[in-house]
Amino acid sequence: MSDSVDVALFDPATLIDPYEAYRTLRDEAPVHFVPAMNLHVVTRYDLLREALKDTETYSSKFDQFLGAAQEMLFAAAPPETQQRLIELNGQMVELPPTMLTLDEPEHTKYRSLVSRLFTGSQVKRSQDQVQAVIDAALESMLDREAADFMESFAFPVPLRIIADRLGIPEADRAFFNDAATSAASGLRLTPLSPEDMVHRAQIALDLQKLLVGLVEARREDPRDDMITILATSKLEEENRLLTHGECLSILNQFLVAGHETTTSTFGWGMLLLCKNPAVQDEIRGDGRLIRTFVEEALRLEAPVQGLPRLVTKDTTLGGYPLPAGSMIMLRYGAANRDERQFPDPDVVNVHREKAGMQLAFGSGVHHCIGAPLARQELNLGFEALLKRLQDFRLAEGHPPPEAEPSFILRNLPKLHIRYRMRG
Repeated sequence: MSDSVDVALFDPATLIDPYEAYRTLRDEAPVHFVPAMNLHVVTRYDLLREALKDTETYSSKFDQFLGAAQEMLFAAAPPETQQRLIELNGQMVELPPTMLTLDEPEHTKYRSLVSRLFTGSQVKRSQDQVQAVIDAALESMLDREAADFMESFAFPVPLRIIADRLGIPEADRAFFNDAATSAASGLRLTPLSPEDMVHRAQIALDLQKLLVGLVEARREDPRDDMITILATSKLEEENRLLTHGECLSILNQFLVAGHETTTSTFGWGMLLLCKNPAVQDEIRGDGRLIRTFVEEALRLEAPVQGLPRLVTKDTTLGGYPLPAGSMIMLRYGAANRDERQFPDPDVVNVHREKAGMQLAFGSGVHHCIGAPLARQELNLGFEALLKRLQDFRLAEGHPPPEAEPSFILRNLPKLHIRYRMRG
């Protein structure tokens, strides 16, 4: 394997459409060092699975990577903006590592607190509520023949569902929607003006105040929601309630994982339908084919394109030496199109065997805890869309839909479509 491969993977233009670069790396340098980021990028499916299984060697304690990214944004701000950001940051509750950036056994002590909300039986019990949110969004599309699908359906459906699941009061929903969207935007590369940097920091502070207030309220008046679970559960080993920082850390992860990733898959899935009209008629009314289509949408456009891991000891991956202290980036988006694992990897195949082997939700101990809920939303959502509407196609007169560049996420900001009602 060579580090001389000429692939500018993290250039914004490449991140918008990374798949040719992924193919080059898989074939020529499946573990590829990016000097500018001091990062080893892993792109082949078998190597990702190997790293994901070996949590002792490949640690999830990658806080330093996220911290470095935030420092880069801070350094780009003018001095007066930096001062204001320091003031706002000084008012915020410090967030300790919890689920995403911890290894066993610390990871499980937090994950187990919220896992009860995402069991198969719990997700099944929520089906009527999820269906009601989907139907309400769909109603808004029925009286017209064109829409920005992201604005009309893909954004509001997952956001409403995660807000319900968390227990956000109706009076705070408008602010919560803005704050949740802002939280995910921190992982994108779209340049921010100094004013936008301050605005985003202020929203983050205000969101913390809202959530801390809800945690305290739920300790006095428990309800059937995630905030209550976090507010009232104890860490058994230490016999104490979670701190505000621990609650906020977990809630922040669900803000992004609970809506941003499902929103993205709704968007990319609809774009697949627009580009593959025959698939619309083939899967309509067939729950099994819809489920496979959802797995294919997740595979082809993984909403989380990659996450880091910290190498804890000298090792080799695919024959490539990795010294202790190295940071690697597992690119799920590349592994999901690896022809060694998925024949004809760049096409949607609703008859693909073992389509669920895709890595969009990760694998192993850090497999996405909300995956059952995300799959439920996506399966019910596409079933309802195909039942009520037909002839999905891209609307003319708009720029071609494309991703917003991000190191981590694969977001589709706008998707203007046309369609017709059925019946």
